[in-house]
Amino acid sequence: MNDVRELLARAARDAGRPAVSTGAVYARAARVRFRRRAGVAGAALAVVATGGVALPQLTDGTPTGTSVAAAPVATASGGDKAGRLAALLPEAVGGVEQVSLAALIKGVPPEQAGETYVGPLDGQYLIRKDGGAGYLTLSFMKPAQVERKFGGSLGGDLCATQGKEPPRTDCVRERLPDGGVLTTWRDAMAYGGSPQWGPEITGRLVLKDGSLLAVRSSTGYLGPRSQGPLLRNPPLDRAQVRALMLRPELRPRG
Repeated sequence: MNDVRELLARAARDAGRPAVSTGAVYARAARVRFRRRAGVAGAALAVVATGGVALPQLTDGTPTGTSVAAAPVATASGGDKAGRLAALLPEAVGGVEQVSLAALIKGVPPEQAGETYVGPLDGQYLIRKDGGAGYLTLSFMKPAQVERKFGGSLGGDLCATQGKEPPRTDCVRERLPDGGVLTTWRDAMAYGGSPQWGPEITGRLVLKDGSLLAVRSSTGYLGPRSQGPLLRNPPLDRAQVRALMLRPELRPRG
């Protein structure tokens, strides 16, 4: 309305000149407002294009500058290993972050956890999805390490009851064409104690040379320093655990 009043005042000052109709005044006012709005919008776009406006960004643990998709996808933080693992995982797994479970559970500095890794992607990874916190753990052991830790017990059928251990639920044993044996099973982890682990899918791949690859796909744990509620399901299902364990990227070269 200020534009209209200004134009009407100009018309009054110009009395004696050719008459200006009220309709013409309103039309001219509309054109003035349009030009002003277009100028403001163009200036704002120019500022954004040159990076002059800092837009707030919601983060979920991904590095600054990483685009965040609307649906959960495999993102990584905490180092190159987390990124390389995330590249091997299915879409919609969640955020992937390398952590130290000893540091999380016991509260010790990571450098005092005393963890050594053999495989290129060995480690413990926090998986965040839908507000929950689960874990993937990968561990590769050479034949001498397997012998020291297990003796000859891994040579048998892991689906068979082992001494006083409870039977493994939904256990599948598969002999591979290259001579390896891959076994996967579900574990309710109902053993009590602290922390209390949620259900998981466990996989063990005994290679022909006697080396061992072990993977845990866990819904997480509850207790001191828990990183969040349990996931509704393990980060990887049985088929996904199997597919991951067969990836050559998890084995040491040579």
